[in-house]
Amino acid sequence: MQRQMVMVGFLQAQNCTNLVSSWRHPESRTDTWSPEYYADLGRVLEAGKFQVAFFDDRLAMPDRYGNDHRHTVEHGIRCVKMDPVTVMMVMGMATKRLGLGSTRSTTYYEPFDVARTFATIDLMTNGRAAWNVVTSMNDGEALNMGKDVHPEHDSRYDRADEFMEVVMGHWTSWDDDAIVQNKETGLFAHGDKVRRIDHKGKFFQSRGPFTVPRSKQGHPVVIQAGQSGRGKQFAARWGELLFVGSPPTLELGRKNYKEIKEAVAAQGRNPDHCIIAPSAYIICAETKMEAEDKAALTERLTTEIDALSLLSEAMNFDFASKGMDEPFTDDELDHISGTQSMRDRVLASSGIKNPTPREFVKYSHRARPNKPFIGGAKEVADGLEEWFSTGICDGFVVAATHVPGTYTEFVKYVIPELQRRGLYHKDYRGETLRENLGLPIPRIGA
Repeated sequence: MQRQMVMVGFLQAQNCTNLVSSWRHPESRTDTWSPEYYADLGRVLEAGKFQVAFFDDRLAMPDRYGNDHRHTVEHGIRCVKMDPVTVMMVMGMATKRLGLGSTRSTTYYEPFDVARTFATIDLMTNGRAAWNVVTSMNDGEALNMGKDVHPEHDSRYDRADEFMEVVMGHWTSWDDDAIVQNKETGLFAHGDKVRRIDHKGKFFQSRGPFTVPRSKQGHPVVIQAGQSGRGKQFAARWGELLFVGSPPTLELGRKNYKEIKEAVAAQGRNPDHCIIAPSAYIICAETKMEAEDKAALTERLTTEIDALSLLSEAMNFDFASKGMDEPFTDDELDHISGTQSMRDRVLASSGIKNPTPREFVKYSHRARPNKPFIGGAKEVADGLEEWFSTGICDGFVVAATHVPGTYTEFVKYVIPELQRRGLYHKDYRGETLRENLGLPIPRIGA
C-alpha cells in the first residue's frame, strides 16, 4: 500500500490559536470558550479525516516579559487558557473517529493521576486518546503550581523518564483478559491478572494496583515534542507521535528526520512505529492569488510585543531586561532554562553567535507563521508532497492562522487534492487512534 500522510490538528483551549494574532483576524470566531466552538471544530477535522486533534498547553499565561501580565491581557496573548483535557472531551463527544490528544506536564503532576486521567479518556472515547508529554518551560508555571522556580532543563527530563516508567507500569498492569464478569460464579476479574507496580525511585513512589483496565488500543498514544539534545533522547525512548518544528531548510529537515529514526532504533524500538510530524501553517484558498492576499492580512495582524512576550515565555528569560539591539552574552545563552531548542534554532539559522532580541524575533518566527504553505490546492499539495516524499516527515501538525477558516479551507481545497494523488486516506482505517495511525497495540510488560 502507498505510504500516506498523517494529519494532526494543532489546537489550544485558549482565546487564540498557536498564532496569537489569530483572535484579531476578521474571520475568527469569538466564542473560543464555548462548547459549540470545539464541537464544531472537531466535526470539521473529522470530515477531513484528520487522525488527531492535539491540544498543547501551558500552566500560565505568557507573563515573563517584564514579569507583568498586563500586556498579555491587553493584547490577548494566550491570556485565556482553559484545561485542555476537559475541552477535549467536548470534542470527543461530538466525533466518532477523530483521535484526541492533550497535554499534561511531568513536572507539575503525579504519575498515577495522569495515568488514570488518560486511561479513562481512552475508555470514554473507545480508544482514541493520546497524551502529549511535556516538562513545562518557565517560572510562571512554577509559581502557579506552588514552586518558586522552574527546575533545571536536563533534570526535568530525568524526572520525566521516571514519570513515564511509572505511568507505563500502571498502564500495563491489567491483562487484557483480566475482566470476566461471570454473574453465575460471582467472579468479576482474575486477581492474578491485575498487578501492583510497587515503584520506589528517585522522584516518585507509586504502589498500585492501577484502577483502570486497558482500552481497545491498549493504552493512549504518546505524543512528544522534545527537540533539545536531552529532549531528543527522551522522545526517542517514549514518543510515538513526535511533533517537531518546521526545519530551517529542507536539507536540515531530512537530517533531523534521519537522526530521530536512528535514535528510536538505538532504543530498541521500530522506527516505523514513531511518526514524525512538523508544524505546518497552511494558508489556502481557491486560487493562489486569494491565498497570497490572506497571507498578507495575517502578516499585518502580528505585533512586536506578541513575539517578545512569546520568546520570554518559551525561553524563560525576560526579554524586557535587554535593549532590542543589545546582544545576549555567552552566559545568558548558556543558562537558558526554558526551550533550549528555540535558542539553538536561532543560533543555527542566523549564524550569529550572540543575537540581539531583535534578531531573536526575526529568526525564531515567534508570533508569525513559520515557513507557511501558501496557495491553492495544487501549490499547497505540492509543498506538502515534497516534504513527505523526500524524507522530512511522516505527516503534518496543521497550525491555523484563524479558526475555523484555516481548517475548513484546508479540508475543502487541499485534502481532496492529496487524496487524488494517493497521498492521503479517503476514510479512517478503524475505530481506534492506533489503528488510524498504523501503530501496534502495546504488549503487556513491553
